[in-house]
Amino acid sequence: MASQTKATKPQPVKKDSGAAHTRSGSAPRPGSTSRPGTGKRPSTAPRPANGPRKPAPAPRQGGQAPRSIPSKPGEAARSEGSARGSGGPTALDGQGTPGEQKPVVRRPPEPVEVKPKELELPEHITVRDLAEAMRCSPIELIKELMNKGVMANINQLIDYDTAAIVAEDMGYKVKVKEIAPVEPIQPAEVKEAPVQAPRRQQYSEEDQKYLRGRPPVVTILGHVDHGKTSLLDVIRATNVQAHEAGGITQHIGAYQVQVQDKLITFLDTPGHEAFTAMRARGAEVTDIAVLVVAADDGVQPQTREAINHARAAQVPIIVAINKIDLPTANLDHVKQQLAELGLVPEEWGGDTICVPVSAKTKSGVNSLLDMALLVAEMANFRANPRGKTMGVVIEGKQDRSRGPMTTLLVQDGTLKVGDALLVGETHGKIRAMFDHQGKPLKRATASTPVVIIGLRDVPQAGDRFEVVENERLARELAEQLVQEHRGVEAQPTEALTLEAIYARAQAGAVQSLNLILKADVQGSIDPIKNSLEKLEVGGLKVRFIHQGVGNISESDVSLAVASQAVIVGFSVGVDASAQRMAEAEKVSIRTYDIIYRLIEDIQLALTGMLAPEYKEVILGRAIVRAVFSIPRAGKIAGSQVTEGKALRNSMVRVKRGNGVLYDGRVASLRRFTEDVREVTIGMECGVGVEGFSSYAENDILEFYAQELVK
Repeated sequence: MASQTKATKPQPVKKDSGAAHTRSGSAPRPGSTSRPGTGKRPSTAPRPANGPRKPAPAPRQGGQAPRSIPSKPGEAARSEGSARGSGGPTALDGQGTPGEQKPVVRRPPEPVEVKPKELELPEHITVRDLAEAMRCSPIELIKELMNKGVMANINQLIDYDTAAIVAEDMGYKVKVKEIAPVEPIQPAEVKEAPVQAPRRQQYSEEDQKYLRGRPPVVTILGHVDHGKTSLLDVIRATNVQAHEAGGITQHIGAYQVQVQDKLITFLDTPGHEAFTAMRARGAEVTDIAVLVVAADDGVQPQTREAINHARAAQVPIIVAINKIDLPTANLDHVKQQLAELGLVPEEWGGDTICVPVSAKTKSGVNSLLDMALLVAEMANFRANPRGKTMGVVIEGKQDRSRGPMTTLLVQDGTLKVGDALLVGETHGKIRAMFDHQGKPLKRATASTPVVIIGLRDVPQAGDRFEVVENERLARELAEQLVQEHRGVEAQPTEALTLEAIYARAQAGAVQSLNLILKADVQGSIDPIKNSLEKLEVGGLKVRFIHQGVGNISESDVSLAVASQAVIVGFSVGVDASAQRMAEAEKVSIRTYDIIYRLIEDIQLALTGMLAPEYKEVILGRAIVRAVFSIPRAGKIAGSQVTEGKALRNSMVRVKRGNGVLYDGRVASLRRFTEDVREVTIGMECGVGVEGFSSYAENDILEFYAQELVK
């Protein structure tokens, strides 16, 4: 208690204190004290209105209670006034008694956790788009890239990894942006697609009420120099042939003509190879095929190929017998040849329309156009002008002043200037659009060929296109398709082979074995074809896509790619270019010298019992320099490797002159006194062959191996 009394002992009142009270107009209460120079009572903690008195704090060491001295005059009075006004306890009212003061302890503010902002990035993005997504200046972003060692301008594409590193350093949490796959633009999967897929686009019941008739798309096919371009020149009344090198069509064009207030779209292709190449890329463009046959020349090998290509595309064929004005024209002979190929004319009781025409005198051209309109009316070609705009690329070229110029054929919907396009693996926005005569267009409906400007790159003929929401989406989808295409190229594709035809037929992937047959003479084709057409195992039949005379060419490989066919040759060779193309496109080519072996392999393939096919791979060659006799080992050929390498476990063929003396396996391979596995080019070795010892100098040892064809 002594300590408490000492702590609260009132101080003597000075004279100026009373003067201060007199001047303020209020007298001090009896027994009260005031602080010197302030005229106010010292700060004491009021007792709470309710509740017991709190216990006094424990005394300090030395027997004195904690003492609080206001840092400034009037601070205690202000604390008391604030306590009275609020009615609650103050800092002096904690665990001490009235009159005691406890220092206020302020807690530091708790740190606020700042979550990083999330950012979705595609596989590739430009510096400008990345800066917009991060809401920063492109200059700052370029500086950050330079700090990372990347020199990029504002329009340059950077990959995801680079963009993610920079974004994370600038406080973003990055994740890959998922983009839904674009089904209409995906390349058609050849390996599992059925052979006879429906050609026309399927519409829902909701879309069918918006369907409107569209012009037919007609393709001119036939043998070289039979007058295809001359006939088309007469139809569209423009001279194109004079501008082409040698009078032979060098490009793919599309044109529209008006007949009886109706339009017909014509495609001028440089032969059926380009027609099939577009089909191989999944572009089903043609509605009607016009086969041009010269009346004086008749059916030629390319005419047969054109017929087979049109049949593989499953389009109706109209035959235009051209050059009837020549004195050597023989219409009956041409019709007889067509009937032998399955194109029986209508006047002979068939269903093939044959129209005699002359591109020189322009006779019969109107009848040909009328027949095209008749076939189109019977087929009832329609499209939805309100549907999604899509089509196919006919041709593309790079213009020096205008940039990429692309010819498109609209197949559905309505194409307009300003639309954002996804074209194959490129993209762009239509800045200008023209018709086939060069007139500007604002919009184009189905079956209309147009030339557009605005794509970033030149696309390939046969690429699909579609209109998307905006140019940014088109760019992202194009980049995604590029990445997917690279992934597909990296993965080996499964080709259709005779060994795999049975398993794929059981899986429902194919319904027939498509064959392309090439033979040395026409007399060999008929017995092979008749024998194979009789084969049928479990509903799996042989279907001939094309048959012809001569070596296997690139045209045959291109047709095999488009039709999922196997090429079979009898007593013919394979062109080097065709072999390279077949290896690149994974097309199976089988050649035979005996007919019954060919038929037997096809029959075994249909039953799933065909033995695996092996091919011979030449490993190296060596020339015999000397012959040595070694005890217990016999004769050894001292040889020098001239090509490739010699392997101990390989097969070897001993050649002398142009003949083969022996074919066996390597028994031993030594270099000096040591057994070795292989000897490379330019080195000498001793070679022993199992079962052979009649070596002579200058004999050729050909080392080879048998590899399984997958």
